[in-house]
Amino acid sequence: MTSGVGTRLAASVAAFRAVFANPQIRRLQLADVGSVVGTWSYTIALFVYAYDVGGAAAVGLVALIRYLPSAVASPFTGLLGDRYRRIPVMLASDLVRVVTMAGAAATIALDGSPLLVYALATITSISATAFRPAKAAALPLLARTPEELTAANVATSTINSTGSFAGPALGGFIVAAAGPEVAFAFNGATFLWSAFLIERVRRSWSEPRRPKAPRSARGVLGELATGFAAVARAPAVRIVVLLMAAQTLVLGTLSVFVVILALEIFEIGEAGVGIFNSALGIGGLIGSVIAFALVGRPRLAAAFAVGIVGWSLPLAVVGGWPQLALALVLFGLIGVANTLVDVSGFTLLQRTGDDAVLARVFGVLNTLIYISVAVGGALTPLLIALVGERASLVVVGALLPALVLLSWPALARIDRRAESRQRELALLQRLPIFAPLPVQTLERLAHDLRPRTVGAGQTIVREGDVGDLFYIVADGRVTVSANGSPLGELGPGSCFGEIALLRDVPRTATVTAAEDTELYALERDLFVAAVSGDPESANAADTLVSERLGTSRLGTG
Repeated sequence: MTSGVGTRLAASVAAFRAVFANPQIRRLQLADVGSVVGTWSYTIALFVYAYDVGGAAAVGLVALIRYLPSAVASPFTGLLGDRYRRIPVMLASDLVRVVTMAGAAATIALDGSPLLVYALATITSISATAFRPAKAAALPLLARTPEELTAANVATSTINSTGSFAGPALGGFIVAAAGPEVAFAFNGATFLWSAFLIERVRRSWSEPRRPKAPRSARGVLGELATGFAAVARAPAVRIVVLLMAAQTLVLGTLSVFVVILALEIFEIGEAGVGIFNSALGIGGLIGSVIAFALVGRPRLAAAFAVGIVGWSLPLAVVGGWPQLALALVLFGLIGVANTLVDVSGFTLLQRTGDDAVLARVFGVLNTLIYISVAVGGALTPLLIALVGERASLVVVGALLPALVLLSWPALARIDRRAESRQRELALLQRLPIFAPLPVQTLERLAHDLRPRTVGAGQTIVREGDVGDLFYIVADGRVTVSANGSPLGELGPGSCFGEIALLRDVPRTATVTAAEDTELYALERDLFVAAVSGDPESANAADTLVSERLGTSRLGTG
């Protein structure tokens, strides 16, 4: 047992080292620091500025323009990450925010119209919605192993957790010390920092060609519908997205409950609101350490379920036993659960989503998040009026555990499928043809492999036949012959059948099972699309074909 834990810990450490040794992922994460800190910092600066010029009504207006346009825009901005290369989309998002923040700072410094500041803030919020879906869809292309992808998502969650309280604190300090115009200028600088690092990624990394995003005869609206359709038709994607939307519904209620707990139930004053939010932030950082254990685990749906339950169950406990110390600990647990949901949920979507529409899927998720937060915040006062404060906490606290219980069969299927693909994934990663491919592509190919068992003496491919499948030997041995002459044998971890598929010629050799043999077969179109879509993979395939067509190697069809 101890040895197993040590092995998993060593694998996690290795994956984190690989993440920060990967220059492109490292730059992407450091860019995200600027984007996240700037987003949170500018939000606080905007709220303070609005209150100074227009009071509480202006703050309400700012809250509306901060979230409502983002909810409407997210499906459209998510589409950009599928239509165009994702790194330039992130760069454009940053540069737009640099310009709008500079414009807002100049407007305030020159005593310009607050309406212009609000308009620039709206543009900033809309442009920000393109950044996260594009980054989430780009990470699987940059990660070299499933472990590295999970570790990258842990790093992303840590950045978000830290930025969620470091950004507001920094923004508030700058506003108090130097004024909102300096805070906006600082925010522009954070987005410029992000843009600089994204440009470094763009210059030093050739983004691989992806499957073409589906185009619709109905135009942009039709293409947007494909994002919702991708969520609806893929059971694994659908259940993860819906549970994350339900989790953010509870997040919306939490914004009201925090005030109720601080002012009404525990009577600790306005400072108590900050104390409860700090408990959430600290829990998020602790959760980042706990999420470290998820690296290298193929089974993430169970951790996702635990995180979802942990988001609302503590509220039920607080409602039933309202003790201040216990409530603060439980809010810390909600912060831990938030990190588990972020890491496992995003990784599951990256592993199971279709790369051609993956940015759109994250755009759909963002839209549902914005809507769910707003609905949760709006419904909470109604619920409190119906059943009271403490009972409302219990009702909301029971919501997510009930949903997880209902959806557990679907979540369990996700884990079973992930576990069953580990053998196939390992076989693919050991083949030079597939080794350069992004982890998301490898996991999809592993899902598409079809097992086949052949008995000793059975012919698998015949010289001169039309080629329709690529084969990998999982166990056993096969013999290869051409023109009636034996050429040799292939054992576990070997492959054959690539020549006919890549050169569009008849089979160049006959392959026969020398003993009972387990194979995995991959259909022609899937094989050709994967290999030809990546320059390194295509070069490795060309090298293998050239060697096998030579006199010193096996011509294996």
